[in-house]
Amino acid sequence: MTISTRGAAKAPAVLVLEDGRAFRGRAYGAVGETFGEAVFSTGMTGYQETLTDPSYHRQVVVMTAPHVGNTGVNDEDPESGRIWVSGYVVRDPARVPSNWRSQRSLDEELERQGVVGISGVDTRALTRHLRERGAMRVGIFSGDAVADEATLLARVLRAPEMVGADLSAEVATKETYVVPAIGTKKFTVAAIDLGIKGMTPHRMAERGIEVHVLPATTTLEEVYAVGPDGVFFSNGPGDPATADHPVSVMQGVLERKTPLFGICFGNQILGRALGFGTYKLKYGHRGINQPVQDRTTGKVEVTAHNHGFAVDAPLDKVSDTKFGRAEVSHVCLNDQVVEGLQLLDQPAFSVQYHPEAAAGPHDAAYLFDRFVSLMEGQRA
Repeated sequence: MTISTRGAAKAPAVLVLEDGRAFRGRAYGAVGETFGEAVFSTGMTGYQETLTDPSYHRQVVVMTAPHVGNTGVNDEDPESGRIWVSGYVVRDPARVPSNWRSQRSLDEELERQGVVGISGVDTRALTRHLRERGAMRVGIFSGDAVADEATLLARVLRAPEMVGADLSAEVATKETYVVPAIGTKKFTVAAIDLGIKGMTPHRMAERGIEVHVLPATTTLEEVYAVGPDGVFFSNGPGDPATADHPVSVMQGVLERKTPLFGICFGNQILGRALGFGTYKLKYGHRGINQPVQDRTTGKVEVTAHNHGFAVDAPLDKVSDTKFGRAEVSHVCLNDQVVEGLQLLDQPAFSVQYHPEAAAGPHDAAYLFDRFVSLMEGQRA
């Protein structure tokens, strides 16, 4: 990525997809060039949480909502210490943010952090194209980086693909840190950071859990050195087929029958640990309005998603694994994609979506209570 932040509001910009289709607009945020996987998010709010979600590392996010930036940016809502998206695509950015919590505009924040974006794009047409053709590599070019489309396409085609990308260690903490329980401490949880969002340990802390957030490279011995009542595997970016180390650690946790909870990437890791495969979705699920059914209760939840890969597990039967019987516990009602797994003979479960969703919806917050119940049952 090359960046200049001068004249961002006026510079011409062009977005070029790897299949050759191009969209022209104006620079938004930093001026320069950037590359990543083009994906679209259907959320109408929560853009600050989206931008700072480490799971979006090396992705260029297209916002389907036409107006973005209305509430500006503050220092309280980020899910991590920086913006992780590789690029940002909007149709009509707010000219002036209007919210009592706003501290600066979204355009200013993108520019401050060197994130190259583009505005004035027909994001509806771009989204329809990605739905038909699938997520693909993309480049955004503005200012001096703009050239003829054939030259820009050649640069896009040199960018790495998401399949085979091992990215979790790039976004995870390098040092262990502790999020203390709020109120009386009831449990200790070891959380493997594969790209964890800040709201996740907070949701556990609200329930009396002291959370030890550990690097992605943590060993099984280091996990148990904190004396955990439960182990958590977080969300994160990249291809789960590359996550051999987290899979090995999780299998060690399953062998010890410690209560286990996984979210998003953690769900895919549980799938692999149980012997299921994973695969890349055509264009993924991203946004905060995805319908999921909890098959254990029949309840339908509106949920927050950010995943381009999924677990390949049978929906119509209970599977026998080396760790006991397993079943699909949650399913997406749009396309029948696996959205959750659970073991029937020991305390372990996972979901593909985000029950911590800070910007909402909060339909799935009960899953943290389910994790607490597993630890209570094990202690009893």
